Amino acid sequence: MFHGNAQPPRRAGYLRRMVELVTADGPDVVCLQELPVWAVARLAGWSGMHHFEAVTRPPLWPGPLSTWVTRAHQGFFRSGLSGQANAILVAPRHAATAVGHERISEGGRERRVVHAVRIAGTPGVTIGNLHASNDFAHPEVPRAESARAAAFVEGHATSGDVIVLAGDFNVGDPLLGDYTRPVEGIDHVLVRGVAATSVSVWPGERRRQNGVVLSDHPVVEANVEVGA
Repeated sequence: MFHGNAQPPRRAGYLRRMVELVTADGPDVVCLQELPVWAVARLAGWSGMHHFEAVTRPPLWPGPLSTWVTRAHQGFFRSGLSGQANAILVAPRHAATAVGHERISEGGRERRVVHAVRIAGTPGVTIGNLHASNDFAHPEVPRAESARAAAFVEGHATSGDVIVLAGDFNVGDPLLGDYTRPVEGIDHVLVRGVAATSVSVWPGERRRQNGVVLSDHPVVEANVEVGA
């Protein structure tokens, strides 16, 4: 979500527009990264979906103060004051429960986490959402974090579940052999246990509103048929 900013960055924020755009066609699940923490409480109202979040960096100051200062120039402050969170949105027609979260980054690196929800069904679906470290000079770092994320989600899934691992992997190919092949770029929706019928990357024009390209990352959209 680029903290609600655009490409290129601007003073103004577009977070609500981003959430409304990506949920407008009634998706089953949406995985979001790089949310300011204050926005988590507003996700249900903006999307009409249930939300499950994991805070990766708490706000530096109390919520209203961090929000007020950040809005003075969102392209500059980003998450430095208002913190950062990831979220999974699930359509109300599905019975979903959170299954937890876990840190995937190591050592002194910025805290990165994976979190997951499970949607009941036959089969059930366990969905993990991650944002790996952006160390492009050392791709083994985000690959190791992606592997830890996959292990976490698989360990919390029920036997027979379809597993979906989505997010900003910060690497072109996370080398997770049991999952569907990644698309071009660093944002992926990977599936294990069933074949995705299609995976597409939104072109820039699809996220352009009033001449502004929302976020610095495209949406990756996957269609996955589960059960009868």
